[in-house]
Amino acid sequence: MSDRLLTTQWTRREVLEDLLVPAAAGVALAGLAGCGGGRELSADKRVGAPPLDLVVVRNGEPEVLVRQAMEAMGGMQRFVARGDRVVLKPNIGFNRVPEQGANTNPEVVRALAVEILNAGARTVKIFDHSLYEARHCYARSGIAKAVQDLGVELEFVDERKFVDMELGGEWLKRWPIYREVLEADKVINVPIAKQHSASRLSLGFKNLMGVIGGRREAFHQNIHQALADLGGFVRPTLTILDAYRILVRNGPQGGSLSDAVLTRTLAAGVDMVAVDTFGCTLFDIEPAQMGFIVEASRRGIGRMDLAGLKTRTVEL
Repeated sequence: MSDRLLTTQWTRREVLEDLLVPAAAGVALAGLAGCGGGRELSADKRVGAPPLDLVVVRNGEPEVLVRQAMEAMGGMQRFVARGDRVVLKPNIGFNRVPEQGANTNPEVVRALAVEILNAGARTVKIFDHSLYEARHCYARSGIAKAVQDLGVELEFVDERKFVDMELGGEWLKRWPIYREVLEADKVINVPIAKQHSASRLSLGFKNLMGVIGGRREAFHQNIHQALADLGGFVRPTLTILDAYRILVRNGPQGGSLSDAVLTRTLAAGVDMVAVDTFGCTLFDIEPAQMGFIVEASRRGIGRMDLAGLKTRTVEL
């Protein structure tokens, strides 16, 4: 695994303190993170590496899948320190019920929030830049109800909180990023695995589009380069791929219950490229056919060669 994925140079909060005031004055925020060798926004303060790079757990219910995956990865405390400000980023983009497979499973989100809180996080913020009315999406997805008693902050995106940032990408040079991501100590990415009409699959990289503002439809002009650029800037501490139920047709929002397939699987990893590479296997797609995975691997953001990583599959 690339050392860049395991080394913290700057926390998101440090970056914000160092750069946000000049940005407000209109000064360009050049040289930040991304693949150009600038400051990294990983915000991962842990010492050493977890025992495994990628864990796949099969044949369980959401809470058990999460618990087993985190146990195999060395526990949430390997990723979240006491006092951390954590962003937990699921997909809540669509006004769909869990059985339709368009949003992250609510019980997966709840189980992860519990794990993060038990690790001692100071705050846990959950949000997504929904494509439809956020209140309806949050409610119908089941996520609002699933986390309502936990003391986490379920936030509706505030357009005033987007901050223009220099991403240092090969195609995506500058884009608005949500302030909560910049201020967080840790970002935990929780996509659902699904088919997508533009990028072919929506996995970890695609889920990060929920932390950006601006004209998001412009990404579709060069979707694979744009996703690699975004993933090179927003380096999640951990990516949890919810494949309890996957959307195999009519993505990204589906509609018919027959578009979704119950697979009762979950993958967890520190390397988003590796997690998305595994995600391709759920759809019988070769990772080499996925442009954003190939691009991210080429740039050293992560590895698509799973044979070279420490992996484990847990059958329940």
